[in-house]
Amino acid sequence: AATALHYGIECFEGMKAYKDREGRIRMFRPDKNMARLHHSMTRLAMPGFNADGFLDCLKTLLRLDESWVPDKEGYSIYIRPTAIGTSPYLGVEAAQHIKLYAILSPVGPYYKSGFKPVKLFADTVHTRAWPGGVGNAKVGGNYGPTILPSQIAAKKHDANQVLWLYGADHQITEVGAMNIFFLIKKRDGSGNELVTAPLTRGDILAGVTRDSILEMTRAWQSNAGPGAGVVKNMDVSE
Repeated sequence: AATALHYGIECFEGMKAYKDREGRIRMFRPDKNMARLHHSMTRLAMPGFNADGFLDCLKTLLRLDESWVPDKEGYSIYIRPTAIGTSPYLGVEAAQHIKLYAILSPVGPYYKSGFKPVKLFADTVHTRAWPGGVGNAKVGGNYGPTILPSQIAAKKHDANQVLWLYGADHQITEVGAMNIFFLIKKRDGSGNELVTAPLTRGDILAGVTRDSILEMTRAWQSNAGPGAGVVKNMDVSE
């Protein structure tokens, strides 16, 4: 009767650790993942946790399991911090008992095709998330309902992922496993813009890579390169 099983009181994070050329284990902005996990837990009425302490535990675990961290290019060890409600009773209320833990697993490229462009299917029937929901939290309830649309996209349209849309005008939100950017030529011919959807509606997960790309592109000064990262709504027709 665990509350995670009956009422979806569970959330998680997805992060990776890598080995550099000297064999040292490196993580990518793990503080961002800890902040997002805290947000997800708060959204599920879970208590807070010591983010710095938990991150130290993850680092210790990585050092203990160093031999499991791949050193091949394109490979890494996946880290899944997880929080689940374990209260052993039936009843829709906040979990009184929480288990916080992490799973580690060596991984290769996300797609079987490797590091190649992927095909997306813009789904105008199903909706992943909506304003006021939990699209901006990494909770399990966001993922189970997307499996069937993803299977349909794969079987009927030979697509690797679903491009999720929102609203009658089909505004672009995100892809099943990632945020999405568009490199667009400006209509006035003055250059390019790198565009992604905003987080203001609360229906998009704030990706760590997304934030990093926006920070880097906004720091670019070269007129020959893409314009600063622009955050705005876009529909499919655009």
